[in-house]
Amino acid sequence: MNASRRVALVAGETSGDLLAGLLLKGLKGRWPDLSAVGIGGAAMAKQGFEAWWSSDKLAVRGYVEVLRHYREIAGIRTQLRERLLQERPDAFIGVDAPDFNLDLESSLRSAGVKTVHFICPSIWAWRPERVEKIRRSADHVLCIFPFEPELLARHEIAATYVGHPIASVIPLVPDRLAARRALGIEGEGPVVAILPGSRRSEVQYLARRFFDAAVLMRSRRPGLRFVVPAVPALREVIEAHSRDAGLQDVLIVQGRSHEVLAACDVTLIASGTATLEAALFKRPMVIAYNMHWLSWIIMRRKQLQPWVGLPNILSSDFVVPELLQDAATPAALAEATLAWLDSPQRVAALEERFTQLHHLLQRDTARLATDAIEKVLAG
Repeated sequence: MNASRRVALVAGETSGDLLAGLLLKGLKGRWPDLSAVGIGGAAMAKQGFEAWWSSDKLAVRGYVEVLRHYREIAGIRTQLRERLLQERPDAFIGVDAPDFNLDLESSLRSAGVKTVHFICPSIWAWRPERVEKIRRSADHVLCIFPFEPELLARHEIAATYVGHPIASVIPLVPDRLAARRALGIEGEGPVVAILPGSRRSEVQYLARRFFDAAVLMRSRRPGLRFVVPAVPALREVIEAHSRDAGLQDVLIVQGRSHEVLAACDVTLIASGTATLEAALFKRPMVIAYNMHWLSWIIMRRKQLQPWVGLPNILSSDFVVPELLQDAATPAALAEATLAWLDSPQRVAALEERFTQLHHLLQRDTARLATDAIEKVLAG
């Protein structure tokens, strides 16, 4: 790759923006004059990324929810495809967001643009039919879990295990007291982190349940403190849900999810990438999810494993509770979250298990990914 190389990237939500930002930092560390364009967010912008659209535009989950925004999202993809085919970057890197990126990658690849997909779609968990689309779409797949390259090789898809970038960012031994000081949380006593998601649809279905659960928890333990990291675009919505639930003195901060996870004793958290981050912070958690009933029925039919949360999937066990759809009642959420605070031995065993997982996922991701991308460009 020479100084004039130009790549395009698409990251579809907050977690994808974070991963893409870490990847861009590695790429620009080796090739300082690299230019990058496409769809992204704040973490990518810090690396000099030129966003033609914000990643917030793609932050939609669930079949019904996607249908509501389909026309706008499809229009963005069409415009992006046409612009990339005109400007022809040296490579396109789709970061997660497989429903958006794989079709785009397929079109670009058929036109001669090199394509890389960063984060293997979870074909081992659900929607195994995606493997054929991956084979058509990606010249190479960058995998964040160690078992994925072998799985893809069975389908003649080139792939490289690069580790999970977040595992190199999060310290093996997080400093809880330093995080609390940074957030202005003073004194002793347990802190509960509430993470209702980074998408508007997630917050819509989960935030009130989480805050109602928090009210129940505080009624049983008046000294409990709650802290919520809010995506900037959703902060007002989250604050409104907190007020409507009657939750007093909750600390809502803009972003800063890593500090919040480091500071807490337990987290009530939406299923998604954040659950893996919580595991890397060695924090006990209760994973919850709720969505439109039709989206739920469709998803359940395509599910291949009994677990939904990444910590449980990677452990092949229910190491943390999952309360999904109708089971995610405020009372059940409160009960499961408080149970961690009463079980120090259970927490210690979980911390040991999560430490082993951290070591497994910790690799020099930027270097390994950059090496793989360079080989794709040279091929």
